[in-house]
Amino acid sequence: MLAASVPDPVLLPGWAGEPKWDGWRALVSVEAGRTVLRSRQGTDLLSSFPEVEAGSGQLPDATALDGELIVWESGRLAFERLQGRLQRRGAGAARLAAEWPAHFVAFDLLRLEGTDTTRWPYRPRRAALEDLFTKRTLTAPWALCPSTTEADTVNEWLTWSAVGLEGIVFKRLDSRYEPVRGWRKYKVRETQPVRLAAKTLAGTAFPHTQ
Repeated sequence: MLAASVPDPVLLPGWAGEPKWDGWRALVSVEAGRTVLRSRQGTDLLSSFPEVEAGSGQLPDATALDGELIVWESGRLAFERLQGRLQRRGAGAARLAAEWPAHFVAFDLLRLEGTDTTRWPYRPRRAALEDLFTKRTLTAPWALCPSTTEADTVNEWLTWSAVGLEGIVFKRLDSRYEPVRGWRKYKVRETQPVRLAAKTLAGTAFPHTQ
C-alpha cells in the first residue's frame, strides 16, 4: 500500500499518524522456516541483512509484515549506512551487520499465523500488530513503529527531522490494506533543532514518545 503526498500535516478525525522513517521500505514473511525479505520493487534483500534472517525465529509461522529497514547510528538515522549494505553479501554482509545493524520497523501486519489480515480495517490490524510485539516479546531486529490519533503527538514527531525522520504517514482507521495510494504522507522540508529523550526499543535507542 502506498501514500499520496499532502501539503500540510493536519491529523484529520478518523485517521492515525505514524512517523515516516528515512529508510528502505521492505516486506518480510516467514513460512515453514523460510524467511523472505523483499523491497517494494520485489528485490531480494535477505542476503544483505543476515540479522533479519537470524531474528525471524521470533515471528510466528505464516506471518508477514510491512515496514522499513533502518540503521541507527550516533543518535540519528543513517541512510548512508543502509545504502552501503544493499550490495553486500556473505562475509561482507555479516561484518556490516555487526558494525551497523539494521532494524525492521514494522508498521503494518499483512498475515498472522496463516490469517490474511489485509482485509481488516487499520484499527484491528494495528491492535494485532501491537499484540504480536507484546506476546512474542520481540527484540532486535524488530521494532514497532509508533502510531497515534493525537494531533499533539504528530506535532512533536515533526520536530524529529534532525534525527532523520522524513515526516508523517496518515492512515484512515477504517481502511483496508490495498494496492492503492490510500495512505497520505507529509514530508518535512527543512531540518529543525530538536531536544530528545530516548528509550530502548528492540535493542536500540529511539526517540521517546507517549
